[in-house]
Amino acid sequence: MQDITWADFEKVELRVGTIVEALPFPEAKRPAYKLKVDFGAFGIKKTSAQITKHYKLEELPGKQIVGVVNFPKKQIGNFMSEFLVTGFADENGDIVLTSVASHVPNGSKMI
Repeated sequence: MQDITWADFEKVELRVGTIVEALPFPEAKRPAYKLKVDFGAFGIKKTSAQITKHYKLEELPGKQIVGVVNFPKKQIGNFMSEFLVTGFADENGDIVLTSVASHVPNGSKMI
């Protein structure tokens, strides 16, 4: 593990957003969904997420998640990802989304 400074951490824009749409992503190399997330003043951004083991498409809209919104866009197959959704791997390596315990305004920054 490498130490970082507080200034390094402040550069990372970890923001809360609400999933407004979740779609299948059959073209992905590994099972994934396409997500559209409302980050309030930062707009609606899209990404893909390999979260198919723990989540069904129909349960995702309305869920608040945490994303990094200041990474450059990344091409994933035929899809352009606009932010990094955050999560943790379970004991099998399957991703569990990072979320908030109570509702907060979209676009709120982790402090």
